[in-house]
Amino acid sequence: MAGLIAPLERKYGWSLAERAGEDCPDGMQRLLNSADWDADTVRDDVRDFVVETIGDSNAVLIGDDTGFLKKGIRSAGVQRQYTGTAGRTENCQIGTFLAYASTKGRALIDRELYLPASWTDDRARCRAAGIEDDVPFATKIEHFRAMLQRALDAKVPFAWVTADEAYGQVKTLRFWLEERRVAHVPATKVNDTVITTGGADARVDQLIAALPRQAWKRLGAGPGAHGQRIYDWARVPIRIYRENGFGHWVLARRSVSDPTEIAHYVCYGPADTRLTDLARIAGARWQVEECFQTAKNECGLDHYQVRRYQAWYRHITLSMAALACLTAIRAHELAKGAPDPTAAA
Repeated sequence: MAGLIAPLERKYGWSLAERAGEDCPDGMQRLLNSADWDADTVRDDVRDFVVETIGDSNAVLIGDDTGFLKKGIRSAGVQRQYTGTAGRTENCQIGTFLAYASTKGRALIDRELYLPASWTDDRARCRAAGIEDDVPFATKIEHFRAMLQRALDAKVPFAWVTADEAYGQVKTLRFWLEERRVAHVPATKVNDTVITTGGADARVDQLIAALPRQAWKRLGAGPGAHGQRIYDWARVPIRIYRENGFGHWVLARRSVSDPTEIAHYVCYGPADTRLTDLARIAGARWQVEECFQTAKNECGLDHYQVRRYQAWYRHITLSMAALACLTAIRAHELAKGAPDPTAAA
């Protein structure tokens, strides 16, 4: 872990071993491949540490996936598939992650490796990569839901869940969250439909298009690389359940420079939720991208040279632990009133 946060150009077996004063990478490789430790238990420790250092009852849980470009066909889960990391179809692995974001900082607290059906339908290939026969095919949505359930079971303090449209457009996920009274602001596709108060289906873009001009408010959606992210925002109430104090809205984010560029969200939360609150939660989704960027650039998240299923989880978990460490240091310095150590990055 010290090596993962060290200023090394590449953080793989040889470079980490050399920094630790070892003559060969055997020790580092053994740690990831055959040493006796449980990556899921360490994952839980990382999550608990994140909650201890930046936990907040108003925090946001964010789901997203990221790609790890690979060569060859032997690494667990690798195949040609679309990844937003490259913006195209590439030979890669896909990891699904859960991020935790509060006013004190942000970090990754859970992870799953996506195994395409081409892998789970070929058990011999799975065994060669260390994937047990009882590991089933699971979609990224199922991974997201499982990670959220682990956070709920662990009583992680948070107020909202958000994700991009790949997750938000899935009605079964939204219903699953609503069943558990988990407030959420996921993005969705332009032609998604929702059930209105009268029980009829309506397209989200048509509901937003019917709004008067004065319904739009210019609001910040959180800081970005070039300052505050400013957009025009509007919402349409769909259903408000006064008996349990929750409601549904369709939310829209419109570009200031190009009014034809509109993103849509399906929201569920306390009935007294304000437009500014929904805009803030929708804007929080970008923090998972910042987690990926920091984890890859500073903590070696994508520097691994392992092929086996268990080794992937071990490396990723230790990189998440390194990111949590940096997050805690930053939060501690900011609490003392010191300048943001990441501001120049």
